[in-house]
Amino acid sequence: MTEPTYGSIVRDGLWANNPGLVQLLGLCPLLAVTSNTINGLGLGLATALTLVASNVTVSLIRRLVRPEVRIPVFVLIIAAVVTVIELAMNAYLHELYLVLGIFIPLIVTNCNIIGRAEAFASKHDPGRALVDGLMMGMGFLLVLVVLGALRELIGQGTLLSQAHMMFGAGARDWTLHVIQDYRGFLLAVLPPGAFIGLGLIIALKNVIDGRLQRRPQRITVVEPVTAVG
Repeated sequence: MTEPTYGSIVRDGLWANNPGLVQLLGLCPLLAVTSNTINGLGLGLATALTLVASNVTVSLIRRLVRPEVRIPVFVLIIAAVVTVIELAMNAYLHELYLVLGIFIPLIVTNCNIIGRAEAFASKHDPGRALVDGLMMGMGFLLVLVVLGALRELIGQGTLLSQAHMMFGAGARDWTLHVIQDYRGFLLAVLPPGAFIGLGLIIALKNVIDGRLQRRPQRITVVEPVTAVG
């Protein structure tokens, strides 16, 4: 089996096969918690960390686990990682932990994570599994942050509100009031706003992909070699 290059793994995770924009996996937490930037950043970091840890662990034990029991073993690994992250967030980011609520333990059921464990980590070496988990996690995180920022900006006219929940008391004045005296737009904060915002981001990606495909290809002309003598 041909091993994928690290460049192709990075490109797939961040853009070509992005879990939030192309695979459309893990949409429930993506749509539910992205009412502002900090919520999206918090859940995105927790999901990315789970992807990295589970991918590396699955790759390390891939030759020790029998095929018949591989899926239950993968789920146990993911559940163990999520439990550690949940306890750490409860201890160190308690306010954010309360806001994200049930969506932290529900990371266990994120089909993107079990999908990467089965489709990639169980078939490749730990180095490639680590990069795949990191890039898929970063791709998912970027979608969460962009969607959260878009909804917060349109819904409240601000950015980085409630940043103290992640960065401590010193971040209480980080809120950027982008639109002064803004009266708010409730639809952007409510769940329908999440569907509309995600649809706009996917449409923008498709427009960019379409323009890249229509770009003229550079053709290298090789001159024929003339025989001497």
